[in-house]
Amino acid sequence: MTVLKTRWTDSVDTACPRNEYPRPQLVRDDWLCLNGEYDYAITPDTNERPKNFDGRITVPFAIESLLSGVGHTLMPDERLWYRRYFTLPESFEGKRALLHFEAVDWQCEVYVNCVKVGGHTGGYCPFTFDITENLKEGENELIVKVYDPTDDGWQQRGKQVHKSKGFWYTSTSGIWQPVWLEPVDLSHIENIKITPDIDKSSVALKVETSEKGGKLTAKILKEDTEIFSGEISRDCEIPINDLRLWSPEDPFLYDLEITLENDGDTDTVKSYFGMRKFSIGKDMTGIPRIMLNNAPYFQRGLLDQGYWPDGGLTAPCDEAMIFDIEEMKKLGFNMLRKHIKTEPARWYYHCDRLGMIVWQDMISGGKALNPIYAGGLPNINVHVKDNQYKMFNRDLPEWREQFKEELFEVIDWLYNFTCIGCWVPFNEGWGQFDAKEIGEKVKAYDPSRVIDHASGWHDQGGPDFKSVHKYIFPVHLPTARRQAGRPFVLSEYGGYSRTIKGHVWNLQRSFGYVRFGTKMSLSQGYRILHEKQIIPLIAKGLSATVYTQVSDVEFEVNGIYTYDREVLKMDADIIKEINSKMILP
Repeated sequence: MTVLKTRWTDSVDTACPRNEYPRPQLVRDDWLCLNGEYDYAITPDTNERPKNFDGRITVPFAIESLLSGVGHTLMPDERLWYRRYFTLPESFEGKRALLHFEAVDWQCEVYVNCVKVGGHTGGYCPFTFDITENLKEGENELIVKVYDPTDDGWQQRGKQVHKSKGFWYTSTSGIWQPVWLEPVDLSHIENIKITPDIDKSSVALKVETSEKGGKLTAKILKEDTEIFSGEISRDCEIPINDLRLWSPEDPFLYDLEITLENDGDTDTVKSYFGMRKFSIGKDMTGIPRIMLNNAPYFQRGLLDQGYWPDGGLTAPCDEAMIFDIEEMKKLGFNMLRKHIKTEPARWYYHCDRLGMIVWQDMISGGKALNPIYAGGLPNINVHVKDNQYKMFNRDLPEWREQFKEELFEVIDWLYNFTCIGCWVPFNEGWGQFDAKEIGEKVKAYDPSRVIDHASGWHDQGGPDFKSVHKYIFPVHLPTARRQAGRPFVLSEYGGYSRTIKGHVWNLQRSFGYVRFGTKMSLSQGYRILHEKQIIPLIAKGLSATVYTQVSDVEFEVNGIYTYDREVLKMDADIIKEINSKMILP
């Protein structure tokens, strides 16, 4: 297997990589990055702390990745330990110290100076501990212990497997997103929930604080002009006059600043928001459509799996994440379906400011689905009821409850990001259960987005789409009975592939749906697919498309870009030309 790097691999600063401020929706001036080199050890399944460590690992890259400096696959009977030392700067004196983890896969325990400060289950969301009482003067010790069974377990893990093949990819274990410390006053702002309402020309704010009482004030700026300044309650609505709406064509963001004053403590956080609305409606001919800002809007999207040959699930740097978003925007796409993973907050921030709509998948889990149900039946339009938990390998109630808990944890965490227009709870039947009920609960919990309750195969008639995946076979408009008054979206299709020597993970074992040998033949195949099958369906009701995919991923070579992001495998002008035709009539 080739060691494949990106243009950013060799410039990663192992002393403190990924050191941009990690939480753009709640910014404070003071913080301490804890990324960089840690001691690591791999031990048998035991609670006993290792007496010796095996070497050095670069955080926040998973132990399986090239950029971690280790490249070891963590097995279910092993435990991964991290250790580093840190000294607090003077700015932390007299403050509470919050320890933040952006993501640790899958189950972890955290110790500061030999005292357990907490733990977390679930590999895709951030979590925080107040470690003030565990700190001492001078040097402090941080220990993190990790258990991750990957595909030997039932947990939400997406496409991770111990042995990658086809469209199953290398596992990600341990710390895989930034770690950082933050000083705060005893009385401080913990969270802001921001809900824009373009119909009422207002923005709703819900502010959570660590202590009761105190005075809250807010400022809202439109570019450099202050349009609101004054005292607010913890649950309020602020009018926004002369709206400038957010869209991919004009990704305008308002600046927000909130200050809490309480018993001598003063905490100021900076944030932002976009005024936009995602909904379902009908066009002038009565066809159901996805709407943006109360108007039918065709979403031209790509499947975005967010894997990197050097970092696995973790991009090597901020610039790499920006590259993917900007390049797809240049080619004429206005949506990315973030496929069965989450990204760090900065990725969504870049989509907000650059103008890229995001469909956010929940992470798939459960045991592997029988191939008959995972492709066979759906391709002959046979859909089974997903309350047959054993059939879908979600038999145990605790497995289902853990999925729901993590689903709503993801929604809470990502709620404020302007770019997110759609939640996707289930994909292709993997671990699917009660999808209609869950889709309805998500819709009630967050009515500001649309829902793809069962993307691709086992449609249960839930909100908000008739969602179809179609590879190799021709694409057709669903029958009115199957569509049931919902918009029709082609939420995966294409998968046209081409291998390029020197830019591929494994030349001999590469996988793709339809193979092409040259740039021109692939480009023409792409053109024919869209002009013959896809574009004619738009006037008849097709409301969004998700082409597979942004880049190659390991053995899967159906990306527009190679896995190392060095080669655009199709003709850019042809992609732009096709996208210019993929609009509503």
